[in-house]
Amino acid sequence: MTSRREEGPANRLRQDYGGQEAGHYVRNMRTVRLKPDTTYGTYGQETKLSGPTPDKVMQLITGAWAASILGAAARHGVFTALEGNPDTAEGLARKTGISMRGAQALLDGLTGLGILALSSGKYQNKPDASAFLVKGKPGYLGAMAEVFLEDFGTWQKLPEAAKTGIPTAPHTTDVADNPFWHVLVTAIAPLSFPVAQLTAERLGLSTAGPIAWLDVGGGSGVWSAVWLGVNRQATGYQLDWPNVNAIGREFVAGFGVGDRFKTIDGDFHTADLGASKYDFIIYSHIAHMETPADNVTTFRKFRKALKPGGTLVVNDFVLNDDRTGHPFAMMFAAQMLVVTKDGFTYRQADYRSWLSEAGFPAIEIIPTPTPATVVLAR
Repeated sequence: MTSRREEGPANRLRQDYGGQEAGHYVRNMRTVRLKPDTTYGTYGQETKLSGPTPDKVMQLITGAWAASILGAAARHGVFTALEGNPDTAEGLARKTGISMRGAQALLDGLTGLGILALSSGKYQNKPDASAFLVKGKPGYLGAMAEVFLEDFGTWQKLPEAAKTGIPTAPHTTDVADNPFWHVLVTAIAPLSFPVAQLTAERLGLSTAGPIAWLDVGGGSGVWSAVWLGVNRQATGYQLDWPNVNAIGREFVAGFGVGDRFKTIDGDFHTADLGASKYDFIIYSHIAHMETPADNVTTFRKFRKALKPGGTLVVNDFVLNDDRTGHPFAMMFAAQMLVVTKDGFTYRQADYRSWLSEAGFPAIEIIPTPTPATVVLAR
């Protein structure tokens, strides 16, 4: 027989959450303080939890909250204001020009997410925030957080895209000169800095002499910015849409190497790349938007455009052959579902097959410290 006490709201709450309660509840006019990972019987006996808790699922459910808090903080320069200058909510509100209530809400959220630390009433950046969320630093990802914040509407239509297999984004990535690229290309550039540097070292570019490369769909020009800095005799060419190339020229010029950066306006699907012209061809974060057949066709064009002994560098989110891998790379298939007609995240085996079919006999797959993988084909 069930007692009235067991039917009360506190016990119903406990049952709903698998026996775990955070905080406290009132029983018989007396506050009962609850301990983590502990459930309580009818008369308050403590019993350790043995089953799963809702923490992981709740973290996923509120993922949009976390992204919104981070994006809002980046937009208002919270991390930049706190860098080297721990401050209170009131002080931060004055520095950033946001409301006191808004400052406190963001600071609470960021501290809860583990991005900020609180000590003696003042908030400060933790190492991840300092490295990746302070404007002006090479690893700055705050702009990417802002871009993703604006893209929530697209992701809200994922259920429809999953049902139909048809993208739901208002402008898919195959639209020529999609305005989305104009804000995205520089926002995601910091992700490619360490990969471009690692690859330059792997290829020995610093001592390679007067080489030339073609960056196909190069966007911001980040690969050329890094490589031109490594090799002062090199020339970098980028093929992309006109408005994106304009962004690339400005971006690369900021590194003091713009005089050796040349742009070619056009669409790589139809452009004539020539024959035996380049020592290297870079194909970064483009293959995932193409069909397997189109990738083979493109790789054949690249093979023809490379000089004898030249190397194709493919950088992308590549999965293991059993479709496991970096969590970001594994979630990226859903991004392709909502914004492309045919794109996907592909496996290492897929790249090996396509590149072999396109005439590349030597293929090397290199992991990086980022979610991306580098594939070298010769």
